[in-house]
Amino acid sequence: MPAPLVVSIPHRLGREEARRRLKTGLTRAAASLPVLKVDEEKWDGDRMIFRVRALGQAAAGHVDVEDEHVRVEVRLPWLLQRFAEVAQATIKNRGKLLLTKRD
Repeated sequence: MPAPLVVSIPHRLGREEARRRLKTGLTRAAASLPVLKVDEEKWDGDRMIFRVRALGQAAAGHVDVEDEHVRVEVRLPWLLQRFAEVAQATIKNRGKLLLTKRD
């Protein structure tokens, strides 16, 4: 089994605000990416467990919300491993947009 794709996204929002923003973030991201479908999104405290589908392939993982960063870990099936770098950059960029403090 390949190693999981891990992305750490720093933020200055605090844990509560970061979690609040992320609670709507996955669904909004899926709405803007027609190839992505959310099969499951479940919160357990500061951890979101998710399962998504892209290009007919399922990927599962979790998001841990901390005081100063969010850590995304996802296991991609072998077919989607070819897109791991693109997925990592996309997760990081969208995460930064979602977690940027607005003054």
